[in-house]
Order: sequence, then C-alpha cells, then structure tokens
Amino acid sequence: MEIILKKYDKNIIQKAAKIKAIVTDVDGVLTSGGIIYNNAEDEWKQFNVKDGQIIKPLRENNVVVGAITGRDSKVVKRRLNELRFDFHVHGKLDKITHFEDFLKRFELEADQVCYLGDDLTDLPCLRAAGLSVCPKDALDYVKEEADLITDKAGGEGVLREVADLILSAQSKLKAIVDGYRLAIPQKQ
Repeated sequence: MEIILKKYDKNIIQKAAKIKAIVTDVDGVLTSGGIIYNNAEDEWKQFNVKDGQIIKPLRENNVVVGAITGRDSKVVKRRLNELRFDFHVHGKLDKITHFEDFLKRFELEADQVCYLGDDLTDLPCLRAAGLSVCPKDALDYVKEEADLITDKAGGEGVLREVADLILSAQSKLKAIVDGYRLAIPQKQ
C-alpha cells in the first residue's frame, strides 16, 4: 500500500522487495524485554497481538517466519507454536550459527532475509541479513548496524510494522487488506 511506503527511502523498499523470510529475536522485539516472575516461579511476558495477526498472511504469501532467542522460555515456545512460526530456536546466544543453519534449511540467501534484533547477541545476524531492523528502543550500537529503526519500541508491534513494509514493497498488502474488507458485511 502506497501510504506505508511513503515514509521509507528507495533503498529500504528495494531491500524489502527481496525478502522471503523474517527472522526475529523475541525479548526486546516481540516483547518489551521485561520479564516478570512470580513466587511460584512462573514467567510472564506480554506479546503484541498485531505482531501475531500478520503471521498467517506472511506465510500465505510465502514469507518464512522464524525466531532465534537467547532465552529458553516455555511462554515463548507456546506463543511461537500458537502463531505457527516456521521455525524457532531457544536458549542460543550464538545466533549467527542458527541463522546460517536456517539459510541452508530453507535454501535462502542472506539478502532474502530480514532480521529483527535489539541487543548484542543480534549484531552478527543484523550484519548478515539483507534487511536488518531494530526497534526504536534498541541500544545505540545496535541502531548503528540496522538498515531500519522502527517507529515502534519492542513489544509495541515491531514485527507488524516490518511485515507491512515487506508486504507493501512486494505489492501484496493491498490484496490482504482487501480480502479482509470483503469479509465485512456492508453498512446499511
């Protein structure tokens, strides 16, 4: 959709048009980065529903969706399984090794992948990816490595912002939105 693309420069749109996969960190990107524990040793995280809503349309448009996270969390596994991510790796700080494995597994080139990250362990993947993205509240030295800094902070819909950019750059978002509009009964 043209309105989305207006705020991006030509280089970002060209990179987004090539993307066949999105790989994201979790804490600080899909969540605010906060971790809540209670006395029963339960872990709580808050995810943005807007990020989750776009996963199915991405997958239906042949965009692979995955996550590589440094923490091993039941809550995160549950959420990523619920959203039907194509792959997710947990408890791994050496993210670049798993990024490279992902490229081989899905027969992709690095320039076909968008990586979203916000901290130290994401730096190698941000450097390797065709389109590197970080939330607006990422650390400054992470921002230096990113092609794009989102308008959203971690946990506020970062993945959705990037997915809308990619689908728009590939001229696919309008059809997705129109499909939902057609399902809405006409107002009388």
